[in-house]
Amino acid sequence: MGSIRSDLSYKIHPEPIDHFDHLPDSILLLIFNRIGDVKTLGRCCVVSRRFHTLVSQVENVIVRVDCVISDDDPSSAASAAADKRHPIISSLLRVFFTGLLKPLQSLSQLITSPSPRRIPSLSEELDCDVDQNSVTHHSPTQVLKNFNEIKVLKIELPSGELGIDDGVLLKWKADFGSTLDNCVILGASSVINTNSLDCNNNSYNSNSNSGVIEIDNGSIPESFYTNGGLKLRVVWTISSLIAASARHYLLQPIIAEHKTLENLVLTDSDGQGVLSMNKGQLEELRVKPLSASSASKRTLVPALNMKLWYAPHLELPNGMVLVGATLVAIRPSEQQKKEVVGSEGMNWVASAFEEPFGSAARMLVKRRTYCLEMNSF
Repeated sequence: MGSIRSDLSYKIHPEPIDHFDHLPDSILLLIFNRIGDVKTLGRCCVVSRRFHTLVSQVENVIVRVDCVISDDDPSSAASAAADKRHPIISSLLRVFFTGLLKPLQSLSQLITSPSPRRIPSLSEELDCDVDQNSVTHHSPTQVLKNFNEIKVLKIELPSGELGIDDGVLLKWKADFGSTLDNCVILGASSVINTNSLDCNNNSYNSNSNSGVIEIDNGSIPESFYTNGGLKLRVVWTISSLIAASARHYLLQPIIAEHKTLENLVLTDSDGQGVLSMNKGQLEELRVKPLSASSASKRTLVPALNMKLWYAPHLELPNGMVLVGATLVAIRPSEQQKKEVVGSEGMNWVASAFEEPFGSAARMLVKRRTYCLEMNSF
């Protein structure tokens, strides 16, 4: 009689079913790859032993850096705030994660454990997070070393390295192998959105009357050389190349550790700079080690050939106006010469930026070209 009652009780109140248990590993891996974010994956890792095992097999990973800590005082929040006010390229050389705390620690600790161990419960993990005064920092290399199958990796810095004035536009994109393959830089001394101006267009006209927007005959005006315009563009170019080479140097240990990498992007939340490496470029770096600059911890920038285009006033299809628009296309001098404005070159330069800045690049390369050279540094 008692067994009959227990059977009836089981039918009325059946055991809860975990539907995840019925999903094959391939489906779970597909979900984890869609998630991508390393902090979220760290939290998934502590859910179950199965999740813990699968997370290490994720192929697409996104790492968002919460803060950049200065080499001078890694534990100083004031130092980190000062770095943000006065960006220093060398500060990139030590990038740490803060605020990840236990969820991310568990990702590292659980996967690296050589022997079976009890997986902490989520409540235990949260209990360990209570002490807000104790912040653990993790470098990208430390966090990523326990992923075994990464093919696509994106790392996002909290901000761009280059301190520029409000209203100034400066964007760059660089491709690297063992050294710089190419770099495209787009800048403007100011950006005007004509759609947001009043109907009488007073702001726009005042700029024109003050001489900011000059008569455009297709050539660089004489004032560009005398009012500091050329000097400013040189500073933009050198600063962008230093930032790109510092990022490249930072990635070296990650590339060496992860042989499965096929695509790597290091960008920033401001959209200021993008460094990218494809499968062939990654293999090149593994075979041919980079040459480091003797002056600082960054990759040596080789001798360069540059092409520059300039427009005192460039109106884009979306109504945005770039004042002092400048585009610089850069390749190492030792590379076999390729015409930048050909069909291949147009694609290389224009595809460097998303819209509306891709349109700006396409419009600028149709203008008069100025050639420059730069020594290795």
